[in-house]
Amino acid sequence: MDRRRAGRTLAVSREEEADVPELTYPEVGATRDGRLPAGYHHLRHRVRLPDGGFPTAADAVLGWRLHRAAGVVMRTDAPRAAAGVRVTPGLGVGPLRIWGPTEVVWTADEPDRAGFGYGTLPGHPEIGEEAFLVTRTADGVWFEVTAFSRPARWYVRAAGPAARAVQRAYAWWLGRTLRRLCTGRSPAAPGQ
Repeated sequence: MDRRRAGRTLAVSREEEADVPELTYPEVGATRDGRLPAGYHHLRHRVRLPDGGFPTAADAVLGWRLHRAAGVVMRTDAPRAAAGVRVTPGLGVGPLRIWGPTEVVWTADEPDRAGFGYGTLPGHPEIGEEAFLVTRTADGVWFEVTAFSRPARWYVRAAGPAARAVQRAYAWWLGRTLRRLCTGRSPAAPGQ
């Protein structure tokens, strides 16, 4: 049986189909062009990176180094982001760590544009997609986090606006971490 996911066809048997979780939302790939769907919370965060930092930033984003340097545990067997790669980020500490299974739905690895977007799988505390993109333009090198999401778990719904604040703080922290990686300085732990 064939099935569409993230713009590609996957050939799977009926027995395998039950083992391959589907993305939890229909607007797959919307972060790629920035036209975010209605019915979700939207996040757009953009930060300037040092001139000349594009190669370092691109490698850090595509190779998971950015997230790991920011203190996120990234469970994946893949060395780099690629469409179809499963990755489960973990935010928090010890037993308070929250895991969010995702699948990379698009990547860009171009001379002036590099990054990826991943979408939520069953078990993620939210429903939606988040993208991490580095661009080089005439006005500099930029890092952008773009996301659309809504709660999938009771504790995210209960957190209300605090959950949105955490997502904005996370985007800010990733930008700060990537700036430090581009300058060769190791990122300080949050709160330092």
